Amino acid sequence: MTDLPLSQPAAAMPGRRTGSLLAQDDRTRRRNAAESRFRLYGVIAIAISMIALVVLLATILTGGAGAFRQTYLNIPVTLDAEVLDPNGNRDPAEMAKVLTLAYGRVLDAAVDGTIARHGIQIEGLSEADIDGLISREASAQVRDRVLANPELVGQTVEFDVLVGGRIDGYFKGRVTMDSAERDSNTSPQQLMLAQELADRGEMVTRFNWNFLTNADASDQRPEAAGVGVAILGSLYMMLVVLVLAVPIGVSASIYLEEFAPKNRLTDIIEVNISNLAAVPSIVFGILGLAAFINFAGLPQSAPIVGGLVLTLMTLPTIIISTRAALKAVPPSIRDAALGVGASKMQSVFHHVLPLAMPGILTGTIIGLAQALGETAPLLLIGMVAFVRNFPDGLPGGLMDPASALPVQVFNWTQRSDPAFIERASGAIIVLLIFLLCMNLLAIWLRRRFERRW
Repeated sequence: MTDLPLSQPAAAMPGRRTGSLLAQDDRTRRRNAAESRFRLYGVIAIAISMIALVVLLATILTGGAGAFRQTYLNIPVTLDAEVLDPNGNRDPAEMAKVLTLAYGRVLDAAVDGTIARHGIQIEGLSEADIDGLISREASAQVRDRVLANPELVGQTVEFDVLVGGRIDGYFKGRVTMDSAERDSNTSPQQLMLAQELADRGEMVTRFNWNFLTNADASDQRPEAAGVGVAILGSLYMMLVVLVLAVPIGVSASIYLEEFAPKNRLTDIIEVNISNLAAVPSIVFGILGLAAFINFAGLPQSAPIVGGLVLTLMTLPTIIISTRAALKAVPPSIRDAALGVGASKMQSVFHHVLPLAMPGILTGTIIGLAQALGETAPLLLIGMVAFVRNFPDGLPGGLMDPASALPVQVFNWTQRSDPAFIERASGAIIVLLIFLLCMNLLAIWLRRRFERRW
């Protein structure tokens, strides 16, 4: 009988490495070097992303910060009764018949009086330069105040009137003396006049609340343009999406994930939902134009139509995120609930749904934030139109013409005056604040409803 060794020396076994474990061989060094390179690539990618984000935010903030500041001219205006109230009745209905041009003549006289009072003399200064110092919106400002209080007629009242867009841009650094020489809408003499008035405290630049409350303005009055109508229109549309998309999307997700039988029909539905999430947003705009405007007869540029279109676009995202949150709940939760006598309905709504709620809320708010920034579908349903008047309160306001923040940005970028580009950047800042608030809300809700199992 031959005695065989129970084991062979390590050196004799094939494939075994020899040497000390503390000494790296070539293969280990290559592996460690590859891991180091991978970590470096990750750090570089993050650094590039952060730099791009910082550059983007810096560009938007520097370009749009000027929209939140506005230059005003403080002048005493003598409200001539013979011009503004020829009948002397102080009746707002009769005074409303006085054209805005009459108020413009009163303002021109006030500006001339202010220049004369300070003794400002600038060589080459023309009457056109003086007339173009204040905005065309200033006459409407004075008119609205006088009609609100007719007793002001006949008095000398201090007014803070808007200056022209070029003058406002001069104090923000957007317009210079060199550019004024090449600009047919202004002149160096006009800028000199503005600087003289600013030095004497008659012209000041302060925070512009009107940018957040005013409606859009014409191409000739960028200094009067605001995002008030766009903000209200976006809020109305998000309300429609919240009321329709959230309950429909969450209910459909619960049924498909927990109650629907697994057959060919449900497989087809799931595939189509995934496909709908990848459909370009402009396709939903075409669908909304055909279904809600041409077929249903709903008005163009109305928040109800925009909300319905965004609801169709948001539903796939909400359904997919909700189903993913439901799948993340362990099956043991369901089995335990059924094991103690709960029904299928009780198991889902009393145990599974509360645990999935953080993910559902997060996905829903992200879907709403995505809908808030959409532009293409809103363009096709007519929300690109110029809207001057604010929509009424709910629910009637849903049928009134309105705009939206992304569409307002698109409109302003199409205009030739550089001041509108500044306004567009300011609207982007407002939109980013909305999105930031919605994401912070998603984080808070996730932590508020988070439960551990």
